[in-house]
Amino acid sequence: MAALFFNPQRQYQKMKYAICNETFGDWPLDRALAYAREVGYTGWEVAPFMLTDDIRSFRSGDRDAYRKQVEDAGFEITGLHWLLAKTEGLHLTTMDDDVRKRTSDYISELARLCHDLGGKVMVLGSPQQRNVPNGQSMKLAMQNAADVIRTAVPVLEELDVQIALEPLGHEEGNFLLTAAKARELQEMIESEQVKLHLDVKAMSDEGTPVQQIIRENADAMIHFHANDPNRQGPGMGEVDFVPIFQALQDIGYADWVSVEVFDYEPGVERLVTESMKNMQRARASCT
Repeated sequence: MAALFFNPQRQYQKMKYAICNETFGDWPLDRALAYAREVGYTGWEVAPFMLTDDIRSFRSGDRDAYRKQVEDAGFEITGLHWLLAKTEGLHLTTMDDDVRKRTSDYISELARLCHDLGGKVMVLGSPQQRNVPNGQSMKLAMQNAADVIRTAVPVLEELDVQIALEPLGHEEGNFLLTAAKARELQEMIESEQVKLHLDVKAMSDEGTPVQQIIRENADAMIHFHANDPNRQGPGMGEVDFVPIFQALQDIGYADWVSVEVFDYEPGVERLVTESMKNMQRARASCT
């Protein structure tokens, strides 16, 4: 693993800010897009369960209409996250062969949805659908997860869509708790279509400084979530985002910094607006 990866071709590109669509709850799409664009976001990250209960019923016309509305509002759809959330009968690490096949098939369907919406990256978190079952070894869990994802790789290659493996902390589950463990799974799969996603809330659980984790995994990271361990937006808790944005700048990161929150108590407007202001302030403080 590289201690620091620096790509001079990405050095001077402008950082891009996205927001996850579930942040807006039951807001009409046109209202959500207008508000987010006014605040300054240009990327729109999609949780599939916000579109439909069954992605197979969300057909070509639906996909085209959604993509057009988002793009006409001045956004790029970055891709998908919460890939397996609110699904039934799917699991990444189970010993059940049929369940693993259904899960791989579903990931392939998600890749088609992502492609149709214009997205490029699918963030694979969804802890409830990947946690290691009781009595099963971590070695087998890793092998099973690698098998599920590897089976979907030909579709990912065909559509030019990448999976970004998301480490999550102990609060969320028991599988892929660190960036190092996600890198291990990535290496088992051995595909350019499978890379790494980093999330500030999750990294804060590791014990290693967030900025160090960013630098150590710069060669594999293709997507980034900005949030706080208090489950609200970046800068709305105790985490100092200046060193985080400094690390992103230092490695030449020029892809999406996407706001993902879990605690909606402050209200949509405050979460969306303060997150952007805090990120811009942290970015402006970088040397």
